[in-house]
Amino acid sequence: MSHNSSASVRPSFEPSSVSTTLLERLRTQDPAGWQQFAQLYGPVVYRWCRRSQLQPQDAADVVQDVFAAVLANVGGFRRNRPGDSFRGWLWTICQNKIRDHFHRRRDQAQGGTDAQQRWTQIPDPEWDASDTAPRGDDQAFLTQRVMELARAGVQDRTWQAFWRLTVDGQEVADVARELGMSVPAVYKAKYRVLRQIRNVVHDLPEEI
Repeated sequence: MSHNSSASVRPSFEPSSVSTTLLERLRTQDPAGWQQFAQLYGPVVYRWCRRSQLQPQDAADVVQDVFAAVLANVGGFRRNRPGDSFRGWLWTICQNKIRDHFHRRRDQAQGGTDAQQRWTQIPDPEWDASDTAPRGDDQAFLTQRVMELARAGVQDRTWQAFWRLTVDGQEVADVARELGMSVPAVYKAKYRVLRQIRNVVHDLPEEI
């Protein structure tokens, strides 16, 4: 496994939901909280849109619609039942906005040319809710996104020390020798990266 990659790491958490702290920041419209949310979940929502065969610009527009709906409704999000998750709630919003997109496109074709009117009689082949639904690879994709954001917040040698020690499983003495670091510095680098990961997801709760 290459220590230059962040795609295949499997940290000890699964960010299938969102932390209580981040939720509170969203509910109070904290700018830093919204930036963190957009960085983490924006690519996931865009991925769902593209999976439904939206064109890139249409997908970007729907992402903005989804974010506006989250802003308006996040105060009402609750984990009332086992299995409830923020990602599932977000997917439901995305599903509705994708459906709205196709309905708008169909409405715009009404009253147009004969060809456009004939087109409105054809079911939307792109829309398949089951294909858009959250899947296991979305979990891996979100985890990868967390790692990418965490890596951007530390120096390269710090990341290399963390990766070789934690992911590649090298002996700490070997990592220290290869990177020209002391053993305590390698351990310090490891915990610095782990702290950065937790900062990205902001006080990640144990149940995730």
